[in-house]
Amino acid sequence: MKMLTTQVTGLLQRIANSQEEAIEETARLLAQATVGEGQVYLAPFGEMEALYANATASQLFPSLAKWTSESELTSADRVWILTPRADHPEALALARELSDRFIPFSALAADKASEENVLSELAYTYVSLGFTKGLLPTDTGERVVLPYALAGLFVYEAVLLEVRDMTLGSDELE
Repeated sequence: MKMLTTQVTGLLQRIANSQEEAIEETARLLAQATVGEGQVYLAPFGEMEALYANATASQLFPSLAKWTSESELTSADRVWILTPRADHPEALALARELSDRFIPFSALAADKASEENVLSELAYTYVSLGFTKGLLPTDTGERVVLPYALAGLFVYEAVLLEVRDMTLGSDELE
């Protein structure tokens, strides 16, 4: 338990330190829809569905909807693609469609941004969780514990705080 706590704490600290600017850029992108005529769509894939469940349960994010293939997007809308891995086929297909339609979107995935990471190249903003293998080694050398949803929820809450600060002002948060 102590090793797990140490590794998860370290992961969240690395995300906070290395992705601070990307989180702020993502919040700015999403805030554009909340203050305008647009809608914020979350497009979760795999275990990142937990982020949408959390978002709808808390009802703190203004103008939030879940993206589906039937969603009728406009240029005023913003989409946040949430996927454990940047090479997720459905997430990449959505990213390509949004890019082709000039609809601004952000993406969150475990993989680091790079020229080889197509999702990070297509997205207006990209937040990396910074891990692609398990946090803890086993006796056999295998690595286990891939807390994509946990790390994603941490980023979601950080983005939400930034959006609220941008749209409500810091005085109304207290």
